Amino acid sequence: MTNKERIIQLFYANVKGRRPDTTGSNIHHDGREGHWLERQFGISANASNEADLFGYELKNETTSKTTFGDWSANRYIFKTGEYVHCFDGNTASDRQDSFCRIFGKPNPLKGGRYSWSGSPCPTIHGYNNFGQVLIIDNNKDIIAIYSYSQDKRINKSQVVPVELRQDNLEIARWFGEYSPTSKRTDKCLQAKLEDKFNHEGWFTCKKGLDGTYQKICFGEPITYDNWLNLVKKGIVFFDSGMYQGNKRPYSQWRANNSFWDSLIIECYE
Repeated sequence: MTNKERIIQLFYANVKGRRPDTTGSNIHHDGREGHWLERQFGISANASNEADLFGYELKNETTSKTTFGDWSANRYIFKTGEYVHCFDGNTASDRQDSFCRIFGKPNPLKGGRYSWSGSPCPTIHGYNNFGQVLIIDNNKDIIAIYSYSQDKRINKSQVVPVELRQDNLEIARWFGEYSPTSKRTDKCLQAKLEDKFNHEGWFTCKKGLDGTYQKICFGEPITYDNWLNLVKKGIVFFDSGMYQGNKRPYSQWRANNSFWDSLIIECYE
């Protein structure tokens, strides 16, 4: 029996025709159905960056977009380099909060809590109103750039420290093909992506109109070069969830479900 056949067998035995049972799960946790699905395939919840099962990565389809990975930048301006002192606080967590106040925006629904998410989050499509953009350099690194001259905020002179009022300021960098050290925090995007998706490929389970799982679908392996081309086109996008008061940076790299569907090469019902 092949690895794919083993996965299909598990689907028929444990998933097909069933609704996710999220009883006892945190109702505010977006991943609770995904965790249920993982358990049906015998996958233990962990933060490993390896493929989930027999060389295949399981992707649980959410409402409109699906995540490749929660991959934080290897370098942040508030953690390393010559501008660390521009950020308030004595800890990395405090300085991250300061980063959110400088480069993010307040959420009135959260008591004015600042976040680097939504409209401040840089994209590949050009500068946003917060003066931020994503670029890809010759090393295939992805870099978040801030330019004061492109910052459209009327209060930017009150928000941005004098030393940071410059153009082409690197505020975050994801290493592309090269990891300068063996530290986990230096692991490059190619390794993160290909460890998960460039073995056997990936699979997802799809529900019918009645909310029960009806079919299992498989996609081919994905290389970093192919993935990076999707970033260049804006098909894969950075979806930051960094916010004040939480030390996790929440750096999701995602694509809309319609794109994931286009990658499917075979399904079994």
